[in-house]
Amino acid sequence: MDELVIRDADVVDGSGGPSYRADVVVDGGRIVSIVQEAAQAGCQRPRARRELDAEGLVLSPGFIDMHAHSDLALLRDPDHSAKAAQGVTLEVLGQDGLSYAPVDDRTLEEVRRAITGWNGYGDDIDFDWRSVGEYLDRLDRGIAVNAAYLIPQGTVRALAVGWADRPATPAELDRMRQLVAEGLEQGAVGLSSGLTYTPGMYAGDAELTELCRVVARYGGYYCPHHRSYGAGALAAYAEMVELARTAGCALHLAHATMNFGVNEGRASELLALLDDAIAAGVDISLDTYPYTPGSTTLAALLPSWAGEGGPAEVLRRLTDEATAERIRHDLEVVGADGCHGVPVDWDTVEISGVTDPALADHVGRTVLESARRRGEAPWATARRLLVEDRLGPTILQHVGHEENVRTIMRHRAHTGGSDGILRGAKPHPRAYGTFPRYLGHYVRELGVLSLEECVARLTSRPAARLRLPDRGLVREGHRADLVLFDPATVAAGSTFEQPRTLPVGIPYVLVDGRFVIEDGRRTGVLAGRAVRRTPVG
Repeated sequence: MDELVIRDADVVDGSGGPSYRADVVVDGGRIVSIVQEAAQAGCQRPRARRELDAEGLVLSPGFIDMHAHSDLALLRDPDHSAKAAQGVTLEVLGQDGLSYAPVDDRTLEEVRRAITGWNGYGDDIDFDWRSVGEYLDRLDRGIAVNAAYLIPQGTVRALAVGWADRPATPAELDRMRQLVAEGLEQGAVGLSSGLTYTPGMYAGDAELTELCRVVARYGGYYCPHHRSYGAGALAAYAEMVELARTAGCALHLAHATMNFGVNEGRASELLALLDDAIAAGVDISLDTYPYTPGSTTLAALLPSWAGEGGPAEVLRRLTDEATAERIRHDLEVVGADGCHGVPVDWDTVEISGVTDPALADHVGRTVLESARRRGEAPWATARRLLVEDRLGPTILQHVGHEENVRTIMRHRAHTGGSDGILRGAKPHPRAYGTFPRYLGHYVRELGVLSLEECVARLTSRPAARLRLPDRGLVREGHRADLVLFDPATVAAGSTFEQPRTLPVGIPYVLVDGRFVIEDGRRTGVLAGRAVRRTPVG
């Protein structure tokens, strides 16, 4: 007898086609049969050791988070309810060009310090890996949901070149190509960049193109956080499209937004650019989160020249009065490249987390608010936070536009990604709410997308980008990564005031046929594993 039958579910299968009512049988971690309602008349219904009554619930493939920052969270927090409770069954890690493999001892220490704001410093983690393959093997010991990995180009550059703002030498470029090839051979699905983060932003287009040619050869994709989401946004998107065209590499645009006042109402210009490129044969997809504010580290706003040499040099420059004044001028007057070429508005920069508990009073306040409470200039407050918290503060940046968010999510190349930073006292609610917010707010309440179309964007389309032939659809023979949700009540519980509140209306989530969420509660099952790149051919 089979293991489980999900009885009388309204199946939204991920294809974008209409829903249908069916019994779905799961065994051995896979979907073994689907018996539609029309076929049940006059025949015996499927039986199993366990039967789950799904009356009134939608059964869909598990959701794929195309942009996650759970690189350490999956290791330190086996529960991982932030994602499992949303119906996420697969996350893509290694984002924005900075993560923890491949590294050597020096680079690991530098990266840990540079992205403390994303993942914490990692005092609670045994960094017993150095290569991409070893990191994937570490995930295979058991995690809450599945995970795929992008090779982080900034980390690769730090390993081969260091944190210097200069072109790579031919030997260094060869070393980076080798590191990318090794990571892909070990199972990575592609390459990410953070081109407003050091040291990845120091790479020119010729260098990036050479790395993307390696990615294309292995059938992976390039996922850039490009050089500007502000004053130079359209030019930055065009740069990435041309790079992908030249390299012959598939392109996935990370958190594809149009932010800051200069881009209000301009999403259609971005989509026209993408449509032209797709029509010309460039393979493009993108992800977005269904919110207007962004989230990153406070240090990310600094000009790129201030980051040269690595985190220790950033702190040294911040403590030098003349250099700190130069940084302030770039931020507040010129518009630093780290702040997307737009002069910073400190009233839009909200502190969402700090490492040092002594600084917790700043959390939930904008830099301007904190500065006024202390009777000092905003830059003085920001600078002090960066130095005292050792580059640890995370921020929300309230610079987005709802019209742009809705316009971009309607595009045919769109998929869902949380860009969720799980660290900090008040993280962005997208970390806990992205997927139910799509289903509840943008499908049920606003009708921006149909339910069937939205589910396809969260399941089969990202699975196709990841080249996972047995995921992303409710099909016989496919992996039983599944979610059951109530379309009438599903909603994000997280808010900006209470960002760690879990969603409602998602009572069951299965990873590899095992319940990780049952009756709305985490089961403790660690059914997730590393999902490795499918070899070309």
